[in-house]
Amino acid sequence: MVRRAPKKANGRTRSGGFTYLTALFVLAILLGGLALVGEMWQTSAMREREADLLFAGNEYRKAIGLYYNGTPGTPKRYPRALEDLIKDPRTPNTQRYLRRLYADPLGGGDWGIVRADDGGIAGVYSQSAAAPLKVAGFRVRDAAFEGAAKYSDWRFIYAPAGSVSTKK
Repeated sequence: MVRRAPKKANGRTRSGGFTYLTALFVLAILLGGLALVGEMWQTSAMREREADLLFAGNEYRKAIGLYYNGTPGTPKRYPRALEDLIKDPRTPNTQRYLRRLYADPLGGGDWGIVRADDGGIAGVYSQSAAAPLKVAGFRVRDAAFEGAAKYSDWRFIYAPAGSVSTKK
């Protein structure tokens, strides 16, 4: 014979609060799981933007190097504007070093410019002051980025073999 919980005067049993507490406990576990998933998603999105920054910055570095080395004559020159990398104004035929200008993946807009001694553009950098997730394990070309405190310290500079001094 099964005993049932005694009923109160209003017709409810004493176990009614247990179901409510169980539902609250399950809801708390679900919300904690959603918080973890959100944090993982945010970190993943930041790593993706970081990879985009490395790609775009190195594309600019490579294009600036091609422009510099493609200068006709003895005094080599850096581009005066980033648009010169899309269509080289020095030649009558169309010479492209980049297909398009990349936006700064972290700053969302314009790049910071590193100027060479001749006033041309020797490199670019992100203007983001956020701390990078990646602090080690860079490729050789990006080895200077190790231990950087913020993304704006990641400077994608083309320096020829004679190494030119650059300024902000």
